[in-house]
Amino acid sequence: MSGHSTAPQACNGITPLQQMVASCSGAILTSLFVTPLDVVKIRLQAQKNPFPKGKCFVYCNGLMDHICVCENGNSKAWYKAPGHFQGTLDAFIKIVRHEGIKALWSGLPPTLVMAVPATMIYFTCYDQLCAEMRVRMADYAQEAPLLAGAIARVGSATVISPLELIRTKLQSQKQSYRELTDCIRSAVQTEGWLSLWRGLGPTLLRDVPFSAMYWYNYEKGKSWLCEHYNTSEPTFTITFVSGAVSGSIASIVTLPFDVVKTRRQVMLGELQAKNLSCQVSSSTFSMMSKIVAQDGISGLLAGFLPRLIKVAPACAIMISTYEFGKAFFRKHNQERILGPLQTSNT
Repeated sequence: MSGHSTAPQACNGITPLQQMVASCSGAILTSLFVTPLDVVKIRLQAQKNPFPKGKCFVYCNGLMDHICVCENGNSKAWYKAPGHFQGTLDAFIKIVRHEGIKALWSGLPPTLVMAVPATMIYFTCYDQLCAEMRVRMADYAQEAPLLAGAIARVGSATVISPLELIRTKLQSQKQSYRELTDCIRSAVQTEGWLSLWRGLGPTLLRDVPFSAMYWYNYEKGKSWLCEHYNTSEPTFTITFVSGAVSGSIASIVTLPFDVVKTRRQVMLGELQAKNLSCQVSSSTFSMMSKIVAQDGISGLLAGFLPRLIKVAPACAIMISTYEFGKAFFRKHNQERILGPLQTSNT
């Protein structure tokens, strides 16, 4: 009898379905912890410069960035709620006191519809690719996370990009699904299928290097810490620290691309909201040149601290929860296999 299970096993003895469940739980926990930081940031921005109708802003749930369009005539939207905040901590306290604790997760559910599946695809693809590449790359197996991380990110971003474009259009123009279908069909006929992936280039320029560096540094850091503490299996603390450090490094290096991507996303969103042509002619590097000309080199490093504060905990929570979930399923699978064997031996 073969020693292999009939279920499709991934690396380290867990199935792709179990990897997806582990990444799903990690995604939900990450969004629950990180979203309040972004909600407070947006409320502080809206207090300083009230959002006019059609204005776009970036909403981050810890998993991915989403463009939100200020709804026409909607004075009751969560980001327009009145409040006089003296700072971040004061905003947290006053929002909870006057609006209830649920207000810290305002706007989260619609974004999770795409962010959770995208995260599941990304993490599962990474693990599957990395396991396969480690075997095939032999002497260069240590570089497998670099390549697997990059490919997994290209795949997940390509799948989710048209859906994010549709979500923004649906939100900004309040169209019915039939009207939206007609609008998409018209755009495809006039501009081609590639119009559904408009804005993907700047996203990939930021996310692919981020992903490659993140996974490479994470795997290196995790191995080093396991060796340092003389443990064969990474603990929750080891994965948490490795995730935070590798996420911080990757976010700092890719910050200029994040600045460009955010500006481009906002421009596209506002053009859509006004029902104008969505052609943004500037390439990523020409947009970088414009930013440098207007604001100097420091313009490409705008938002350094807020991005670091957001990315480091998000990466740490996501990867440590994911690794914990995988360890749980691995132990469960081992017990299922060893249980009958122990019974037969007795």
